[in-house]
Amino acid sequence: MENLKDVAPLDDFNWDAYENGETATSASHDELEKAYDSTLSKVNDREVVDGTVIAMNKREVVVNIGYKSDGVIPLNEFRYNPDLKVGDTVEVYIESQEDKKGQLVLSHRKARATRSWDRVNAALENEEIIKGYIKCRTKGGMIVDVFGIEAFLPGSQIDVKPIRDYDVFVGKTMEFKVVKINQEFKNVVVSHKALIEAELEQQKKEIISKLEKGQVLEGTVKNITSYGVFIDLGGVDGLIHITDLSWGRVSDPKEVVELDQKLNVVILDFDDEKKRIALGLKQLTPHPWDSLDPNLKVGDKVQGKVVVMADYGAFIEIAPGVEGLIHVSEMSWSQHLRSAQDFMKVGDEVEAVVLTLDREERKMSLGIKQLKQDPWETIEEKYPVGSQHTAKVRNFTNFGVFVEIEEGVDGLIHISDLSWTKKIKHPSEFTQIGADIEVQVLEIDKENRRLSLGHKQLEENPWDVFETVFTVGSIHEGTIIEMLDKGAVVALPYGVEGFATPKHLVKEDGSQAQLDEKLSFKVIEFNKDAKRIILSHSRIFEDAAKAEVRAEKKVKKPAKKEDSTIQNQAASTTLGDIDALAALKEQMEAGKK
Repeated sequence: MENLKDVAPLDDFNWDAYENGETATSASHDELEKAYDSTLSKVNDREVVDGTVIAMNKREVVVNIGYKSDGVIPLNEFRYNPDLKVGDTVEVYIESQEDKKGQLVLSHRKARATRSWDRVNAALENEEIIKGYIKCRTKGGMIVDVFGIEAFLPGSQIDVKPIRDYDVFVGKTMEFKVVKINQEFKNVVVSHKALIEAELEQQKKEIISKLEKGQVLEGTVKNITSYGVFIDLGGVDGLIHITDLSWGRVSDPKEVVELDQKLNVVILDFDDEKKRIALGLKQLTPHPWDSLDPNLKVGDKVQGKVVVMADYGAFIEIAPGVEGLIHVSEMSWSQHLRSAQDFMKVGDEVEAVVLTLDREERKMSLGIKQLKQDPWETIEEKYPVGSQHTAKVRNFTNFGVFVEIEEGVDGLIHISDLSWTKKIKHPSEFTQIGADIEVQVLEIDKENRRLSLGHKQLEENPWDVFETVFTVGSIHEGTIIEMLDKGAVVALPYGVEGFATPKHLVKEDGSQAQLDEKLSFKVIEFNKDAKRIILSHSRIFEDAAKAEVRAEKKVKKPAKKEDSTIQNQAASTTLGDIDALAALKEQMEAGKK
């Protein structure tokens, strides 16, 4: 209070004015205005200055630049910087000190653009990390707002891992490095990947230095291919080959894993520089063979699914990772060489019998024919000699036809047992593969599992009848149907064929008989067992001439003897010689007269 006594009143204080409510001192209004102005910043239009954020809402930012009024800037000009807060210093461009409303007009975007080119060049030079706002997608990448400049972010520079959905990045603010500037066209290329690569490189070295075979690591599925799955182990990539995904067979890795899935993997192998790392997934679970039913034994029936087909057999999965092979020879009792595809296909559920089982080698062979009885066990009962059946033609050889009566029961029809009458050169002349044919069992060969069959035996042997018709010496009409070096094949009545040698094809005028010529032929040999008839055309007129000569000689002898000669001659002559006999008799009677 003592100090107050020392304070003297102003000599020129206007107490009257104070009483009347006037607070102004003797200083003029102009002077006060000058004093006020001197406390404010001097600003010029189209100038870039720094300001302070003093207020924000969802749409606008209020900035104080030390001027008599504050400026309002749209919030979207700051979208590249979502961390903007009250108190931050921002650069602004003064568009106008006063608009119609007396308001200060500021622009942050223009301020950035004014300084942006210098800034972006400096960022490249100093390898500075800058912030940018991803505006939109474009061909091959994204457009990024950096200091107000539209920079290009290639798709390959967004991240170290491949990007599957670019749209999720639109509208995001991220950190970038300027990697390239084209001064002439003022093009800027930025990268986000470059920021994380340096960090990853360090991580990678650390991870690689600690890698050991058998080590279990957590990884993320980065890429799935037809041959395997790439796993990101934290900056280091490894490959799980398709065969190491599961103990069972995998046709498509997508059946086992999916993108971005986190899973534990075991290191199987890597090269010296540890650039190629082989990983395994199935190795983290016990081998299915080790958990196979210990009571399973040879002879047991198992159920399974066909997982792989080959010509020689089918692989059956009876449990995930446990497979057995059904060889094609174990699919049917038939001995025909057939493809396994004739019996089953991938995906089929089958029942089979365990034939061999080797737990140490983890191998198993199976059979399905064992589910049916072997037809050869009761072959004599089912297919006794003399029994007749319908068979299917399976194959041809030069000497006969292989047929199958039922699955596993095969037989051979010899070419000579196809027909009583036709001379068959090849079975394809008589039947065709796949056709049905009637057969009779002639013989059973149990050891070689084959039946001897006949087809002609189902019909009566016509050669029993031919024996009485084509007697030696009888004469028949015949047509030459084939000319060979050794003679001609002659078609006779009843579908029978005979043979005549060249010397027996000479006609009475000395000329040789030709193909398709129709002539009379005399039977000079008949062999029922060999089914052979030998013919002669020449013999007809030769025998007639001989008979004539003999008759002339006998004219000189007594008639009784001649009569007996005629009788003897007639006795040895067949019906076919009647014409010749009649001619001979006429000659003899003329001689008598």
